[in-house]
Amino acid sequence: MARISDETRRNNEMAIRQVMERLLAGDVPAGSKYDIKTLAAQAGVARTGFYPKKNRDGSPRPGPYQHLAEEFERRLAELREQGVVPDPRAAQIERLKEQVAGLKERLAARDAQIDALTDFRQRALSQIAAQWTEIERLRDVLATPSNVRALPKSSRPGAPYGSCS
Repeated sequence: MARISDETRRNNEMAIRQVMERLLAGDVPAGSKYDIKTLAAQAGVARTGFYPKKNRDGSPRPGPYQHLAEEFERRLAELREQGVVPDPRAAQIERLKEQVAGLKERLAARDAQIDALTDFRQRALSQIAAQWTEIERLRDVLATPSNVRALPKSSRPGAPYGSCS
């Protein structure tokens, strides 16, 4: 297996440290955990670099990023002792509960709006029905002989006696 250059190692370490800071600040991607697997995946490096290796003679040697894995685990343990880093699943549950509460509020607001519009529609239909009944009554009155006379229709457009201005 080919060894990586010092520059690539430095770039990888920088990327790992940036991801480590993000994770320890609580920015864990959905479906992930506070672990080396997430750290490696987010930094774009193989997670095998975080674990010890063996030389050809069988003697152990540290992995290229093992010191970062140990630092991550140590800092994570400190934050957990302080109660700062919650379990990601518990945080996800809380986030989803807040989202459900927001959706319930929106649903209640929509239901209230629908109820108001339904009431408005019912009142409007009642008014239209009452106006139609009044129109029918007035037509019947006009059709029956009485002392009510229809006004002659004007052939001129506009006001019959001039403008009101």
